[in-house]
Amino acid sequence: WMGTLPTPEAVCKETGVEEVFYIDDAPAVFKQKSINVVHVMNGTNSDSDLAVLTATVKADGVQVKRDWLHDVMANQRVFKTKREVELLKWANKISSDAHIEVMRMAKPGMSQHHLESTFVHHCHFYGGMRHQSYSCICATGADGATLHYPHNDKAITDGQMALLDMGGELNCYATDITCCFPVNGTFTEAQRSIYNAVLDAQIEVFHAMKPGVSWVDMHKLALRTMAKHLIQIGIFVSGTTVEDIMEKQLMRLFQPHGLGHLIGLDVHDVGGYLKGLPTRPTEADCCKLRTARILEPNVFITVEPGLYFNNVLLQQALENPDEAANLNAAKVKEFWNFGGVRIEDNVVVTEDGILNLTCCPRSCEEIEATMSGTPFIKSPTAYKNVA
Repeated sequence: WMGTLPTPEAVCKETGVEEVFYIDDAPAVFKQKSINVVHVMNGTNSDSDLAVLTATVKADGVQVKRDWLHDVMANQRVFKTKREVELLKWANKISSDAHIEVMRMAKPGMSQHHLESTFVHHCHFYGGMRHQSYSCICATGADGATLHYPHNDKAITDGQMALLDMGGELNCYATDITCCFPVNGTFTEAQRSIYNAVLDAQIEVFHAMKPGVSWVDMHKLALRTMAKHLIQIGIFVSGTTVEDIMEKQLMRLFQPHGLGHLIGLDVHDVGGYLKGLPTRPTEADCCKLRTARILEPNVFITVEPGLYFNNVLLQQALENPDEAANLNAAKVKEFWNFGGVRIEDNVVVTEDGILNLTCCPRSCEEIEATMSGTPFIKSPTAYKNVA
């Protein structure tokens, strides 16, 4: 039914593994090689909270140990080799080009599912990406305030912002890219103000990331940057300072997620919280972080600040006297059906900064030009942040 099955010799040649055996032969192999201890994985993915599937070993006289392999393997997956980075560059190029194709064809009157199908087709046709890293998120208008919007079935209306979170998967390696743009090709003043707040936060983080810095500090840098913009826009009442916002942890109302996550063989990859690493922050504006690691070379991670006008969160805040005291209710209501903006790129930490592998239009000017038909070409961008 499935064609020729791979032989152990073929698997060795394909993967570079030194020895491969059929599982049914395990007892005999253990005996032949005098193996009396077998280590298997047993642990929980701190990101998904799902336990790994622990292998069952059926062999007489063999001791099975489950105490250390999971964390070692999880930690190893955090750090990418040069060959992995090259593969991820190609995967990001195809996924970035697919986002650009969607950006060019999107028009009011279409359906969200047209955006998804265009992306999936481009990834598969031009990049051989048969699978997506996760279910595409194609939100427009108010749906952009739903972080993992699942439906992709509504009509696209003139004047809306699109928030498209999509990434192709290549040879089991994930990409995770989010682009936002006005569906009619031209930013309004309000759209531009929110978009630039998020973009400024991402750029600030890009210029600060390097080995030795705390991911929690990068998250807070993004929050502070966006808070400054929200003050200028008028979302907070006159006299409110960035320090006031951070002290009250009010940015959780507008970005209820962490700055980013580890990525690789899974889109939300393992290794975020392991023994001996920094623990999850408890502050309300930081507790959703998927890792609190100190950055090291070869770590591959997403950088995805966002601002959202989630009606449920904001209504609760407006009914809370302590939080409402700093919110300009009238201005908040102006953005009530805005949705949200998230800008997400995939970066690898280098010895002196980062290399951003995602190659999408990012400034408002680049986006408008791309949507009007101007060719867009970009290569991975290096940030040198160590003097």
